[in-house]
Amino acid sequence: MKSGAVLRFFVLSLAMLIPSAARAGDVPAIAAASDLQFALTDVAASFKTATGREVRLAFGSSGNFFRQIGQGAPFQMFLSADEAFVQRLADAGLTADDGTLYAVGRIVIIVPQGSPLAADGTLDDLAAALEDGRLKKFAIANPEHAPYGARAEEALRHAGLWDAIKDKLVYGENVSQAAQFALSGNAQGGIVAWSLALAPEVSARSTYALIPETMHKPLRQRMALLQGAGETARRFHTFMQDEEARAIMRRYGFVLPGETM
Repeated sequence: MKSGAVLRFFVLSLAMLIPSAARAGDVPAIAAASDLQFALTDVAASFKTATGREVRLAFGSSGNFFRQIGQGAPFQMFLSADEAFVQRLADAGLTADDGTLYAVGRIVIIVPQGSPLAADGTLDDLAAALEDGRLKKFAIANPEHAPYGARAEEALRHAGLWDAIKDKLVYGENVSQAAQFALSGNAQGGIVAWSLALAPEVSARSTYALIPETMHKPLRQRMALLQGAGETARRFHTFMQDEEARAIMRRYGFVLPGETM
């Protein structure tokens, strides 16, 4: 897949697909962290096959969705990459309950084909590339509102690289855009979600390595129905906890509640 095709593919994930009020009850708008771009699309397709019902998915950074929901955006369900955002919405009385842990995510270093960097989960080669001049630009999601960006910063700080690399960083609005930057020639690599690296559209053009969990805080991902959620959203929330959906999530590298790596 050429870089232009990859760009077009990722641009689709950034669109805010919020339905009109007239349709909101029929096809609920679901706000989802962008690390779910591939996995949740597959879950939604399986949900439609199983129930005949559709959901409308919007992918973006969890922090931005938190703000939009607080301002009244017409979502019926929120799947966050950081459970703290759901907990804060619950404290504000905007969710049906305290939410449900649906997965724990992982981060990887990803490098495109032809990159001078090695996919080294310890980040040792990244350190060497900073020293020898191989590294010009490196992509992560914006740590200010994207949980995967915050964990990328933590890993870089753990490796002692933050001060040396921060002037070379290219920030994606969310982790999906960071992956786009890492693969489209805007950077020599990046730190992104494992779930994105596992997608065929991405893995065909790159190599990756898992970054040890000891290098960052856990990515505990929580979902919640929002106040006023309709029947389809409620059924989708239940479906996310069924084995069919769990199998899809497992395939994209997520650690599921009650399971270990």
